[in-house]
Amino acid sequence: MHYVDFAKGCKPDELTVKEQAGYSLTAGKVKVEVKAFGVNRADTLQRQGNYPPPPGESEILGLEVAGVVSEVASDVSTFKEGDRVCGLVAGGGYATEALVNPAHLMRIPQGMPFFEAAGLTEVFLTAFQCLRTIAHIKPAQRALIHGGASGVGLAATQLCRYWGVHSAVTASSQEKLSLCEKNGAEQLINYKQQAFDEVLKKAWPEGVDMVLDMVGGDYLNRNLQVLKRDGSVVYLAMLAGRYADNLDMAMLLGKRASIIGTTLRNRSDEYKANLIGEFATACIPAFESKELTVNIDTHYSIKDIDKPHGRLENNDTQGKLVVSW
Repeated sequence: MHYVDFAKGCKPDELTVKEQAGYSLTAGKVKVEVKAFGVNRADTLQRQGNYPPPPGESEILGLEVAGVVSEVASDVSTFKEGDRVCGLVAGGGYATEALVNPAHLMRIPQGMPFFEAAGLTEVFLTAFQCLRTIAHIKPAQRALIHGGASGVGLAATQLCRYWGVHSAVTASSQEKLSLCEKNGAEQLINYKQQAFDEVLKKAWPEGVDMVLDMVGGDYLNRNLQVLKRDGSVVYLAMLAGRYADNLDMAMLLGKRASIIGTTLRNRSDEYKANLIGEFATACIPAFESKELTVNIDTHYSIKDIDKPHGRLENNDTQGKLVVSW
């Protein structure tokens, strides 16, 4: 099989494609012939040496794959050879083969190409987890989504529209905000030109029921400012650095607010399986009806594997970057 190799701390243009022996199928697993994979910020962090895989998982980069089932263990009955699937891996996605827990796979929505399916799993499961599993957002409530033009941001905005949740987004340009609007965002805030908390206090003086934040930094207290009583702030990244501003405890207590941090990669197999099952039941039909879509920024060939890493590090994306073998 072929895979993308790297040395910790290397630059994007130092990623190389190498070859090694293929995997031997083990009990309880499905082997997938990978046709395409998604590129995520976690991959760039791992390449930099800042985000190692969970113990026992592949050192190869990559958290999501799309392809065809090529082998099925004798104790697995949920998939068969030839099934078109996409799903989560805790490592090893940047390879032409992957051994996957079948409970972490979904059938690709009818009519969806592999490269598009490669960009579905990570962002939509992350958004679904934050909005529904953690924050329990409900129809007619309001959500503030930072990083609105990111893959997760766009997925979250679409899910809000699909569920009848009002959404506000922040992004760095009018072009990105226009894309957010097409995905269902109602309040559009250019964070380089506007203070999101001031804008929302005027637009939605009653506040928001949840905030989805991947920035951190000095957003912490400002998120609390626009939060309703008993609302939630869900953190899934820290683009502004690992330390946030001084927490206003009086505001936190007065609003009975919840501040929650979450990741997906290091969750238990059972958690991921339950999440994928709930998401597949609730949302996969909406991809077939086109009520939900995967926002693909750029579809790359494997020979250009350096380009998506460079673009993610420069915050130069509007949607998913995916790569085909």
